[in-house]
Amino acid sequence: MSDVAKVLEEKGSEVLRIDADATVFDAIKRMVDSNVGALLVTDRGNVAGIVTERDYLRRVTLEGRTEEETLVREIMTSPLVYVTPETSVEECMAVMTERRVRHVPVFTDGRELVGIVSIGDLVKFKSKEQSFQIKLLTEYIESG
Repeated sequence: MSDVAKVLEEKGSEVLRIDADATVFDAIKRMVDSNVGALLVTDRGNVAGIVTERDYLRRVTLEGRTEEETLVREIMTSPLVYVTPETSVEECMAVMTERRVRHVPVFTDGRELVGIVSIGDLVKFKSKEQSFQIKLLTEYIESG
């Protein structure tokens, strides 16, 4: 069974962040420019939460706020749902499904941030893994 560490090996461990006192406009611009759906939120250098496209839609757009006047800290999700590098891909998917989140940061047991994974990253990883297994099984059947 594969773990989240393997997903990060393939995907990379870069984590995009934004300060809690930044505007939501700045957060959305960074997400769009980087083609990501979430940013980790920092407050005085410490991870304080996560802000996602969904947070923006629910807590800015639907509540009639403006992106330019609303601060990230006002809409971020906190406390964080997170996993460790040793968490299996299947368990990570189950946690995300149960908690209804699409992005989770990855922390070591010592609480060092080592990456972030999205449900898309996990599905892509599982699909690639299954394709490889199918190829091996097909080669085995055809050789016998």
